Amino acid sequence: MRRSLRQSFRQSLRLRLVLVFLLLALGMTVAFLGGMQRAMNLGWRDAARPLLADYVDRLAADIGNPPSVARAEALAQRLPISVRISGPVVNWQSEPARHSARRQRSWMDDDQDSTDNTDTANGEADTRLLQRTTADGHRISFGPSTARWQHQPRRVGWFTLGVLLLLTAIAYAYVRRLLRPLDDIRAGARRFGGGDFAAPIPVRRQDELGTLAADVNAMAQAIHQMLESKRGLLLAISHELRSPLTRARLNTELLPETGEAQPLRDALLRDLAAMRDLITDLLESERLGQGHAALHLEPTDLAALVREVADGIGGTATLDLATDLPSLQLDRSRMRLLVRNLLDNALRHSTDAVRPPEISVRREGQGDAVYLSVRDHGPGVPDAVLPHLAEPFYRPDAARERATGGVGLGLYLCKLVVLAHGGNWSVRNAQPGLEVRVSLPV
Repeated sequence: MRRSLRQSFRQSLRLRLVLVFLLLALGMTVAFLGGMQRAMNLGWRDAARPLLADYVDRLAADIGNPPSVARAEALAQRLPISVRISGPVVNWQSEPARHSARRQRSWMDDDQDSTDNTDTANGEADTRLLQRTTADGHRISFGPSTARWQHQPRRVGWFTLGVLLLLTAIAYAYVRRLLRPLDDIRAGARRFGGGDFAAPIPVRRQDELGTLAADVNAMAQAIHQMLESKRGLLLAISHELRSPLTRARLNTELLPETGEAQPLRDALLRDLAAMRDLITDLLESERLGQGHAALHLEPTDLAALVREVADGIGGTATLDLATDLPSLQLDRSRMRLLVRNLLDNALRHSTDAVRPPEISVRREGQGDAVYLSVRDHGPGVPDAVLPHLAEPFYRPDAARERATGGVGLGLYLCKLVVLAHGGNWSVRNAQPGLEVRVSLPV
């Protein structure tokens, strides 16, 4: 609990600003009150003490000699003071002992030590200032009356606390309103990072945060235009290359299938097929990268689809397909592309492996996802390469020879298919080999 509160405080700029404001207000209040109290204390001994001494003399004279309890009681009822008479004949006090004990030390009689915040001598002088001794040996002590206002400090304290909490709430609400553009900027940055440039960040004010929101919008529009230009150029080149590739393939197929031209014919057909697959992957990746709006979802038996693709590719692969899987809403053509690319990648890097690739489709427990994993038993890749395997045109040449084929679009396209279906994608070194694990929602 304490750790979560501390983490929330560190991550909340509003709370820290409110705390800074409160500490600043508290510091200013303490400094002001301390300075004023010090100034009042310095002027007390020079100005107020003679007046107070004269006033105490008049009060003692009104009580009389010997002291009259009736006059002392009348004074205590008329004025906000307490009176205590102690002596050989009269012993009386206007307030009970429990009230007298709450008075300030500087106002108490000499039965207790009287001290000041500065030094003891000044406290004793203040105590003597409020005491008078009559001719017959009675001592009259004066002090502030606590019976009349003993509940007042508590009410003032609760009122002060309420005002402080109210000011804190007002400060937090104001800071929250002041920093509201940061929430808009954060939400906009997440949208832009996900490829959604349709809704710009609202510019609510014309201050520094408003300027920042406008600058981020301008940056997002520039990035969007750059991406659209790149996508348009790539699509145009891909479309334009299809026609000459088709003509070249037709001309190559017209070559004799026997004799000395056969090796050349087969090599040209392989190269043309590789270029055709590259263009198809480029076009497919660009389509899937545009908000995944081109999916044609239908109920699909994933295990049957995997078996169908594995039988069509040929080669040796170990299948571990569960039979009790639920039907999934999938795009069949894209899922065939996903399984074919993963299986081709595993077969390509299992040439010298002691075991064939493994494909499994299963549902773990009663979870809400079906897991597809494809593993080869080849050399694997360095751990530092794993985060980059699904990047377009990335090839870990140190671990996988260029002679094995591919241009680095297969895993990238697989990842796009998985994300388009709302699934998750992970790659790890299985030691030996590489394992690609895909989860698809039920």
